[in-house]
Amino acid sequence: MKKLLSASVMCADLLDIRNSVKELERAGIDLLHLDIMDGSFVPNITLGFDMVNAIKSVTDIPLDVHMMVNNPAGFIDMMNLGKDDYICIHYEGDIHAQRTLAKIRDKGCKTGLALNPQTPVNCYEHLTDYMDMALVMTVCPGFAGQKIFAGAKEKVAKTREFLDNLGKYDIPIEVDGNISPKNGAMLSKVGAEIFVLGTSSLFIKGKDMKESADSFRSVL
Repeated sequence: MKKLLSASVMCADLLDIRNSVKELERAGIDLLHLDIMDGSFVPNITLGFDMVNAIKSVTDIPLDVHMMVNNPAGFIDMMNLGKDDYICIHYEGDIHAQRTLAKIRDKGCKTGLALNPQTPVNCYEHLTDYMDMALVMTVCPGFAGQKIFAGAKEKVAKTREFLDNLGKYDIPIEVDGNISPKNGAMLSKVGAEIFVLGTSSLFIKGKDMKESADSFRSVL
């Protein structure tokens, strides 16, 4: 699979979001990563569903919606998304993850299932038939600017091995959290294919966004 760059929109200029999205289009970004936080699953609150729908209306870049919320099933129909868009839920936030993933598929979207750093890889078992992506969190979810956790490389490698052993070679691994060029290169070598880029790699003050994106691609 081609390595994909997913731009973390919460790191963009939210007061000028239309132009921020146009800059991301110019940079050749593959996905727009939108963090939805409820103040419960994580202590922070960020983008809402009106923002998701507004961004969807002004760009052809597929959306990569990361639901850092408890009980996400009730929010799925609030988003006007299509067949190229991902909706990713957290294993830890949904005791009926299989049912919610099936609901996302029924909506016509791609599915993702995220695991926090401390959640074991084998939690993907019995759910891979409902997954289009595996998101491995490389920091604890909720805030930008954290350092990558010490076991991130091993966690990604184990996830790739686990999926491959189940014959799920086509499920890509996304990584999210302090994905600098150095960390991106390290995780790419052990199986990561989609990279959520924020302040450590793409949204760098004083640096052209396309140059940052091209520089990141060059290390993969």
